[in-house]
Amino acid sequence: MPSRRSGERTPLLRRTLRIRGRGHPRPRPRPRATRLLAASAALLCTGGLLTAAPAGATEDRTEGTVRVRALVARMTLDEKLSFVHWTAGPSGGPLARGVGYLPGVPRLGIPPLQASDGPAGVRLNGVRSTALPTPTALAATFDDSLATAYGKVLGHEGRALGQDVVLGPMVNTIRVPHGGRNFETFSEDPLVSSRTAAAQIKGTQSQGLMATVKHFAGNNQETDRFTVDAAIDEQTLQEVELPAFRSAVDAGAAAVMCAYNGVNGTHSCGNDQLLQKVLREQWGFRGWVMSDWLATHATTDLTKGLDQELGLEMGKPTDPVPDSKYLGSSLRKALADGTVPQSALDRSVTRIVGQMERFGLLDAPAPQRPARDARSGRDTARTVAENGAVLLRNTAPGGGPKALPLTGAAGTDLAVIGDAALRPKVSGLGSAHVVPDAAKAPLDALRERAGAGATVRYEPGVDRLGTPLPAENLSPAFPGGKQLDPGGDRPFYDGTLTVPADGDYRIGVRVDGGLAVLQIEGQDPVYAADSFSETTSVVLRLTRGTHKVSLSGWAWPDRPLNVDLTWVTPQQAAQNLERAVAAARTARTAVVFAQDEGSEGYDRPSLSLPDGQDALISAVARANPNTVVVLNTGSSVLMPWLADTAAVLDMWYPGQEGAQATAALLYGDANPSGKLTQTFPAAENAHPVASNPRRFPGVDGKEEYSEGIYSGYRWYDRQGVTPLFPFGHGLSYTTFDYRDLAVERTASGAAVRVTVRNSGPVAGKEAVQVYLGPSAQVSAPQAVKKLAGYTKVSLEPGEEKRVTVPVDARQLQYWDTGRHAWTGAPGPRAVSVGSSSADLRLTSRLDQ
Repeated sequence: MPSRRSGERTPLLRRTLRIRGRGHPRPRPRPRATRLLAASAALLCTGGLLTAAPAGATEDRTEGTVRVRALVARMTLDEKLSFVHWTAGPSGGPLARGVGYLPGVPRLGIPPLQASDGPAGVRLNGVRSTALPTPTALAATFDDSLATAYGKVLGHEGRALGQDVVLGPMVNTIRVPHGGRNFETFSEDPLVSSRTAAAQIKGTQSQGLMATVKHFAGNNQETDRFTVDAAIDEQTLQEVELPAFRSAVDAGAAAVMCAYNGVNGTHSCGNDQLLQKVLREQWGFRGWVMSDWLATHATTDLTKGLDQELGLEMGKPTDPVPDSKYLGSSLRKALADGTVPQSALDRSVTRIVGQMERFGLLDAPAPQRPARDARSGRDTARTVAENGAVLLRNTAPGGGPKALPLTGAAGTDLAVIGDAALRPKVSGLGSAHVVPDAAKAPLDALRERAGAGATVRYEPGVDRLGTPLPAENLSPAFPGGKQLDPGGDRPFYDGTLTVPADGDYRIGVRVDGGLAVLQIEGQDPVYAADSFSETTSVVLRLTRGTHKVSLSGWAWPDRPLNVDLTWVTPQQAAQNLERAVAAARTARTAVVFAQDEGSEGYDRPSLSLPDGQDALISAVARANPNTVVVLNTGSSVLMPWLADTAAVLDMWYPGQEGAQATAALLYGDANPSGKLTQTFPAAENAHPVASNPRRFPGVDGKEEYSEGIYSGYRWYDRQGVTPLFPFGHGLSYTTFDYRDLAVERTASGAAVRVTVRNSGPVAGKEAVQVYLGPSAQVSAPQAVKKLAGYTKVSLEPGEEKRVTVPVDARQLQYWDTGRHAWTGAPGPRAVSVGSSSADLRLTSRLDQ
């Protein structure tokens, strides 16, 4: 697994660890602060929103079927209360593998429920499962059928692993390029997010696993996420942030998770406007609403639209399981004194049991759980990784053939460089981190594909793990391996570290089986937990001499704690760079793997690649103009070295089959067809929230969406700013021609027809994108152009197809804040079709 980087923001670690560590605000960043990766002991148990009523809103709104209402009427108060807060599993609190457990009511034939984290795989503590590519990679496929297949893997695997609910998908807008959880969601564009979410949910729930769409709403940054208030105007909320949630509801999502942050002055999990006026009355949602982890604020949230509390404030893993904070004994008191009416509790329980009925869980016999199908999971993971990879750049250095695909000598004489080539970057970190069944190193996949007789040299360039800390530098010597028995909780090492010279030292803490805390005198503590990543790696500025060192931690109740310490000295770091450059200079092709480190709990401090990787790529590219960069990133990054490289392939966090998919794409066994669902800025100060602290990270506890509807590519168009790579961009090993554009009105909106021809030498897939211009008769803010439809077409060399792209009627409307409703935009609209938002080949007109 990949190492962790330094120089990031650190939440406080309390001795009373919280399940998944989400119960406290994070302080402002400090210089060289060590990141908390595990206080997330994710560880342990794991204004103006009203609109006209929708069609059918006059129907009977009675909650639940006759059967469900009868069951709820027979429940005792204790049994009802057990439904409105998740707790730990019967195996003993923190030992529970998932994120929550409901005991059910056996005497009434109501079974228990178990929930796991998502959304890039079924995440269970101490359990390996299929690690799918990150959702940004899924969305980049521009292929609803693959989103459905992705969802089916989640659904089948979740059921097979004993789960009933998965906390995913996440559909929040990619608004802040630095967003730590951008990798968990889909796009800056509401149409891409809406379609991907709906298709994935249908796939997941077709297997009997209930999907939970999150985080409702405005959860677009991690900075101050527990307390920040998102000030979002009505049109922006309805046109940009909410469409994907509405699409998820229309697709039948069983549950909605409300967010930590407030929206327009009211916390999300007690926001009557969001949870009742919009979600229930506007959209007709019939499932249940659960809080994010410890995001409930009061027992009265139950009267504002919240149905269930998620999260427990835990101590060490062996402590007794505590009561929920608000919807347990506190709710009992509120019911007794009339603060919360009994009808509110009954309504919430009815909603939850109603979804159990819908999914057949009340039937006798209950739906049988399937066996795991690891092979199918692997196949889908690889297909998505191949189709979601985005070829950003591909040139012909020296006037020869293009750098990719690798052929001839260029493919048999390689210098492979980068830590991620040896230790695959499979997923992001936090509650979406999945430990895969297995994950091959890209280096091994490239060696296999290059074949016998090929020369493939490897150098880390930037080593993010290093070598075991030598006994001569650590006194007494640290015995790596087992440190604590299962359930142990204590200090287990005390000694001194001898530093040979002043400088920056990378310290690695590799953990299996719990949490470890490394304290070096004069430094911030370093936390490492296997729930977030196998290895924590930080860079510390150390002075020559002797420093006191201590280690403490705890072990899971069912596993021992194993800990190893590694380091990279300044001298070793310099030698690693020199060796990488030397290897690149002597090879025909240099392939550099680079990664960022997206994680729940913090936003990236900059858009640059961390750990000196930019300098590494620049040095390698100077030594070898035929340098190919493979990015394992969760979101956009800056590329100061771009012009000096021959090709750039963004694999995102590609899941457990990422190595095989990368090799297939580099050698042309698969043709890249992914497209960016987020704009890549050209500079730190050239994106929608740049240089405006009121937009990000917020001022005085409030983040202002003052860019309005002009988020993502819409802002670049309006401001005339050229990005590094535009929304929808993605190259191929073939070329596509467009002709004969035709646009017509239909009963459901419009139809855009165009002929697409593969004019290149190899088979390929093209994401045909349709953009809609503004109406001259609308005074409300409108985008210069917005994505209104897309489809993906597969073509053999020389083949052409007549493609129809439907444009839904909603895409032809805008949100009228005067009427608080969607309204048709009169007058003619420009309709353009092309290969990206900046590569529009043909334009016509649609008359309204």
